[in-house]
Amino acid sequence: MLSIEQFPLLIVVISLLSAFTILILGWLNEKLACYISIVTVLVQFVMSIFVLNHVLTIGTIHYWLGGWMPPWGIEYVIDPMSAYMLATLLFLGLVCVIYSKRNIEHELPRKLVSFYTAYQLLIAGLCGVVVTGDIFNMFVFIEIMSISSYALIASRGKIALKASFTYLVMGSIGACFFLLGVGFLYSVTGSLNMHDLSVLLPLLYENKVVQAAFVFFIVGLAIKMALFPLHTWLPDAHAFAPAEISAMLSGIIVAVSTYAFIRVTFSVFTLKFITMYLPIFDILCWVSVIAMLYGSVLA
Repeated sequence: MLSIEQFPLLIVVISLLSAFTILILGWLNEKLACYISIVTVLVQFVMSIFVLNHVLTIGTIHYWLGGWMPPWGIEYVIDPMSAYMLATLLFLGLVCVIYSKRNIEHELPRKLVSFYTAYQLLIAGLCGVVVTGDIFNMFVFIEIMSISSYALIASRGKIALKASFTYLVMGSIGACFFLLGVGFLYSVTGSLNMHDLSVLLPLLYENKVVQAAFVFFIVGLAIKMALFPLHTWLPDAHAFAPAEISAMLSGIIVAVSTYAFIRVTFSVFTLKFITMYLPIFDILCWVSVIAMLYGSVLA
């Protein structure tokens, strides 16, 4: 019998299975693609509400994939922050996919199957980033999210290819930085579990490899979340993406990247590391001031 503790994993798996189902059944009847996608996201949203209620009333969910205990196995961790984020992104994803029915049938009538297949992969990536407690697993889901986004933006054809390619280049650079950070941390700790890293890292805060890993994470995620001045891919992506994906970019994709930034910064490295060894708040303040002035001048 299924328990609510298994729902976070099922939410991710359902999207992956839905993408495969759409790919197969969609060739028989393209109009099925949208309905399958709507039903899938609706089921996921309902499951996320059960997860949120469980977390708020009983406590944090820890689920070990394959029964392997962390740090050797992959752990899914759903606390109040991730539960709220999961429910919110699935609600917005449901709104976008419902709206897409009429718009995509009119705008991309020959790409319904590929669009909704990529959309389900996008939802899987977004949910995976939110529920995982493993930093390499987070990288994998960020890339599923990103690659799906590239395809969805490019779905509008020639007018969107440049925007999609720019996003692809910038996103790939961000992915490389993030992966370097993962590799550096693993080389000094031998662990990829976020909770385990938060326990091991305080003894290694002065290690230059750890400090370099933090910088790599910050730069990589700053690109993903379009933080000034690494935001140059976002305006064109908004302008040329289908309306639903433009809404997803600002409302969900960038927000989930920001969630990953918060998780890595405060759950893995902790506030103590940031305040003691890197003037991150001073940097953010100066960047914010420059961004305001830059935006005002260009406006």
